[in-house]
Amino acid sequence: MKGRIHSLQSFGTVDGPGVRYVVFMQGCPMRCAYCHNPDTWPVNAGEEYEASYIVEQYHRNEGFYHDGGITVTGGEPLLQIDFVLELFELCKKDNIHTCIDTSGITYKPGNEIYNAKLDKLMTMTDLVMLDIKHIDPQKHLELTAQPNDGILAFAEYLSEKEIPIWIRHVVVPGITDDEVYLKKLGYFIGGLKTLKALDVLPYHNMAIPKYENLGIDYKLKDVPPMDKAKALELKKFILDGIKERRAKENIAHEEL
Repeated sequence: MKGRIHSLQSFGTVDGPGVRYVVFMQGCPMRCAYCHNPDTWPVNAGEEYEASYIVEQYHRNEGFYHDGGITVTGGEPLLQIDFVLELFELCKKDNIHTCIDTSGITYKPGNEIYNAKLDKLMTMTDLVMLDIKHIDPQKHLELTAQPNDGILAFAEYLSEKEIPIWIRHVVVPGITDDEVYLKKLGYFIGGLKTLKALDVLPYHNMAIPKYENLGIDYKLKDVPPMDKAKALELKKFILDGIKERRAKENIAHEEL
């Protein structure tokens, strides 16, 4: 089987634990206003690679990945779930740590055929990095052009399947930095039994030249970058929400 791949990165350091081989999958239904890879949106672009080729490339520098593994990201990797299934089957044969960096947008609780594949994939997945763009349904729709109900349901699905979860959240000035919504986000993810980490990422606008080259309007061109120190301050509101939920439901947790 061949997957459509946007690009391959040999030494990823922010895509899961350790140093990792990162597969940027092609295609994404989300239209996040701050997306820094709009060239990954079209589903029929990119180059075609076999899953075996990905694993072969990993083994070429295997010594560098002793604390890492392979991460599939995108775009949205779960749009190509059959390819990811084949890739992770090969990974598990070679005892390679597997990670999916996803928006969760492809999850639909009632889709039995797709979810049967997802169930199988989860048996071969060591970590899911889940990007939650906004906890409020309407604001999420405005920000990404997609609803968030399936995404939140996917987070709960991962918790039920006992898959370790890293949550990522980008704080954008005037859009996702509201203290009330941040605490609500924390309260929601505080109910995830397998939450292992929380990354609060400051918004940046470095993708503007890419949008200009692609002839795509960048909706946030007037929004200033988020200060890193401010992002760390805002993380405290999410942590407060997590603590409140866990205290209420007596959920054991690790320090985030």
